[in-house]
Amino acid sequence: MNRFALFGGAAALALASGLAFAQSAPESLLPPGFDDPAPTPSPTARPTAASPQPAQPSQPGAPTSLPVIQPIPGGSQAPSIPLEIPALGGKLPTLEELEKMSTDELDELLGLKPKIDIPAGARRSLERTGVLAASEGGLPARSLANQPASLVRAALTGAKRPLVSRWGHILLRRALASRLESPSQMDPVEFAALRIEALNAMGEFSVARAVAQDIDTANWTPKFTAAALDAYVGTADLVGACPAVRLQGNRREDGTWRLFQGICNAYAGEGARAKTDIERVRYRGEAANIDALLAQRLAGAAGQGRGAVTIEWKGVDEITPLRFALANAVGEPIPEGLMEELGPYYDRVAATAPMLSLPRRIAASDTAAREGILSAAALVDLYSQLYAEQEAEGPEVTRASLLRQAYVGADAAARMDAIRQIWAPGAGGAIDYGRLVLTAFAAARVEPNDAFEDDAGTLVASMLAAGFERDALRWTEVAPQGSLAWAQLVFANPRGTQAVSSGAIDDFIGDDSSSEQRKSQFLVAGLAGLGRIDQGDVSGFSKDLGMNLGAPTRWTRAIDAAAAVDNQALVALLAGLGMQGDGWDRMTARHLFHIVSALNRVGLSAEARMIAAEAVARG
Repeated sequence: MNRFALFGGAAALALASGLAFAQSAPESLLPPGFDDPAPTPSPTARPTAASPQPAQPSQPGAPTSLPVIQPIPGGSQAPSIPLEIPALGGKLPTLEELEKMSTDELDELLGLKPKIDIPAGARRSLERTGVLAASEGGLPARSLANQPASLVRAALTGAKRPLVSRWGHILLRRALASRLESPSQMDPVEFAALRIEALNAMGEFSVARAVAQDIDTANWTPKFTAAALDAYVGTADLVGACPAVRLQGNRREDGTWRLFQGICNAYAGEGARAKTDIERVRYRGEAANIDALLAQRLAGAAGQGRGAVTIEWKGVDEITPLRFALANAVGEPIPEGLMEELGPYYDRVAATAPMLSLPRRIAASDTAAREGILSAAALVDLYSQLYAEQEAEGPEVTRASLLRQAYVGADAAARMDAIRQIWAPGAGGAIDYGRLVLTAFAAARVEPNDAFEDDAGTLVASMLAAGFERDALRWTEVAPQGSLAWAQLVFANPRGTQAVSSGAIDDFIGDDSSSEQRKSQFLVAGLAGLGRIDQGDVSGFSKDLGMNLGAPTRWTRAIDAAAAVDNQALVALLAGLGMQGDGWDRMTARHLFHIVSALNRVGLSAEARMIAAEAVARG
């Protein structure tokens, strides 16, 4: 309906009402006295001589033609229709003001904005927020309830980057997704918003979206909405945000929000309104032309949309998260020139985007696997689907064939040869850790053999990347003492109660060619954190390797205090804070020592051991 017609219709209705009461009513067609009976005389109303007598009809039974006026219920005056609008101070808007208003502004002006219609019994409680209960592997629900809100807020606010450790990423994701009570001095919605922001920074957009959906949209704050929209953009699920967008109306005025409003109006069945809204954003320059066109095509896909939209990439010189999400949502190919040298954000998004082609997803999978977003099983599934496509071509298809050979090769030598080809070093001369994740299942199927002693270190690293510690421990007899495989197997052993000999550590240090002997530093720091090395040896090796594991900082004091009170969730959050960075060269032995020690003390020894083994493998 035309919004401007509402005001004209109201005025016309008031005028028509006045005219209706002024005109003559129709004459009665009923017999005399039927619809106008004589009044019953009152016992107290006695006529006097001076009282006038009512006129009598000249002939009994003669029909009358007096007009009958129907009385107005509740009074004798015509009802008035109020035209005051509180939003404009009781005055009607001018035509100029109406022309400048969007349809959402008109809705808010006229009180047509959607109302909360969730019954009280169906609303979700804010006592605990998250999606992973303790019975499902989540952390204890009351872990943070009695912790200082300032400390929890600082740990979550500081989580702005991905983690260097794959296993650290997995642990932090588990903590952020757990169904937890908020600290007593922190609003539950703020607590959830901070966790969503941290998950977005890690590239875990699907988990972040799930946490956002656990909160009723009526409780969304501006900060929460901003974090949730980032999660919906990261999953290209733009329509998923519509309940909150339509409920909040014009709470935001930026171009991205206006585009969301147009898209959501279309999927609410208001196609013409959506088109008008998106065109308004486009003409006002509130959003880039390409973004408005992509949004218009997405809106047109709702219901029986009309009108073709031609996407023109000429003049577009960059890709943004929203632009990438819109293009993926409508299946619009992005020019190859714009896809070159995109940042890791787009690999994290593409690896888990089901609407993209398998080659595109596989090309991004190394980053996602390296960081912990994709599991080894998920990688094998991707390559298996690609291998099943008969007409597929490219290096990814060759790798899929090698992966199959790693499982079904004629003998152990053939299978091992296929694995080595998958591990082919990149431009920097190092094996991509994502390829080790890919071959984890195949490596676990390789029987320990002295002929593969040179590959033992990489095979063990591949198995431990997926947590196959039992399979890795089979190589204990093959791995020489002081070798890279030996160093990782020390951590893989969950029953390592005896102290590791200093001679074996000396052998490892002597063969360590890593930059600044970082692998050796991580070995000593990890063993010290697990308590598997004598304190005297810790001091000696620390001096030889230039380490200072005991120097306190605000962060070390905080994580040690959290471990002292056996708080798994707080230790996990602080461990994640200490593992942020672009590579293992950003990790220090002191940080690793405190992380491994704290995790081991609160009962997360498996995670502590895997992080230490990964540090040695990737250092």
